[in-house]
Amino acid sequence: MSTTETIRLPDYAPIPQSAMGPTLNKYGYYVGRVERNLYYITDGIYQSAFLTTSDGVVLFDAPPTIGHNIQRAVDEIAAANHVSNKVSYLIYSHHHADHAGASSLFDKSVTRIGNEETRRLLLRDNDPARPPNEETFQDKRTLKIGGERIDLAWDGANHTPDNSFIHLPDHNTLMLIDIVNPGWAPIYLSNLTEDIPGYLEAPAKALTYSWKHYIGGHNGRIGTRDDITLHKQYMADIVESSRKAILSVDATPYFVKYSQNSWAGLKGLLDEIARTAAKPVIEKYTGKLAAADVFTESTTFQVMQSIRLDLGHGSYVHP
Repeated sequence: MSTTETIRLPDYAPIPQSAMGPTLNKYGYYVGRVERNLYYITDGIYQSAFLTTSDGVVLFDAPPTIGHNIQRAVDEIAAANHVSNKVSYLIYSHHHADHAGASSLFDKSVTRIGNEETRRLLLRDNDPARPPNEETFQDKRTLKIGGERIDLAWDGANHTPDNSFIHLPDHNTLMLIDIVNPGWAPIYLSNLTEDIPGYLEAPAKALTYSWKHYIGGHNGRIGTRDDITLHKQYMADIVESSRKAILSVDATPYFVKYSQNSWAGLKGLLDEIARTAAKPVIEKYTGKLAAADVFTESTTFQVMQSIRLDLGHGSYVHP
């Protein structure tokens, strides 16, 4: 891309300081203690976590953008604390390649654990980079590894059909991927979510757990309960604004203009509903959530469609 092309790119609001993550090292990662022997790794965009135990290292997700830096981070902490650096267990939060695509870097002796739906989807996808988990659970499972407790739970579809809650009660930590990006707005279409009703319910479910630290899978820093509350209100505002816009935006101009092209008329109408609904939300959250001005309209479109199609709001029955 030339300099001329670069200056034509749109400008966006400054990133709030509260959204900033830690400085990366020369290898392009940061590893930090969450609590006691639980650590997280970030490359500024993705996150992984690991637990050092007497039975080896338990790894939570393996994003390919972090890749070999996962083992480098483990080696760094293991050397500093004189513990094993061998990854013995790998727990999948869900099946998506952007969070599990470096799983194959760890040999076949690693025990992979995840929801039964995660295994089904990984078998379906047949991606060599993401070996299917051998061990599964249906709704809940408590692991005891090297004296450490890890509670796994599946509470219905949200971001994906298999996305799981990973709770470490003795480390005051909840890991729930692709629901809340602490300090940041969701990216396209509510974090590319497949089940919007489940996505909207997930933050409230997260707050029923006892925890202090939140690992959301994206961006630089880990989150707090205040981050979940802010996200929850942001999404509630999108829902309320979408409900109003569905009923208030006039469809007539679009179907008059594109009388021969019904898909063009529908596109014009739905895009206008999303723009109308997103506008007050963008104004309210710019400066509070990073990239609220970048992605709110896209997220609003997905939420608005769910309100129409899943909940039937604004449906018209021909007389």
